[in-house]
Amino acid sequence: MAKRKATGLGDTIENVLQATGIDKVAKFILGEDCKCDERKAKLNELWSYRKKPLCLNEDEYLWLSEGGLKKAETSLVDSMLMQRTHNRVFQTGRLEYTSCASCLRDQYQDLKKVLEAYDTK
Repeated sequence: MAKRKATGLGDTIENVLQATGIDKVAKFILGEDCKCDERKAKLNELWSYRKKPLCLNEDEYLWLSEGGLKKAETSLVDSMLMQRTHNRVFQTGRLEYTSCASCLRDQYQDLKKVLEAYDTK
């Protein structure tokens, strides 16, 4: 079975149990319906590795909807605003700013998806 990228603690535990073969022992002892899937889902929900994004505040929404992301491609100040908004909305805990092109591209794409979610309502 191919190892999936873990989205939470339940997936990590499942990957470890599969790698060590303990999952087969558990199924042998507890039977096929050992409730592992329910436990995994609950653990993933409680200890997700990616928190759900917070809502944009009014200033962030206005900045984004008025083309802030496009400005962030060429303006250092707007790039910093984009990073600050991304860090708050996605709760990354980062305080430093970056000039890493791939990091900025990922942040841009994340915020673009958030803005599109607002615009579809």
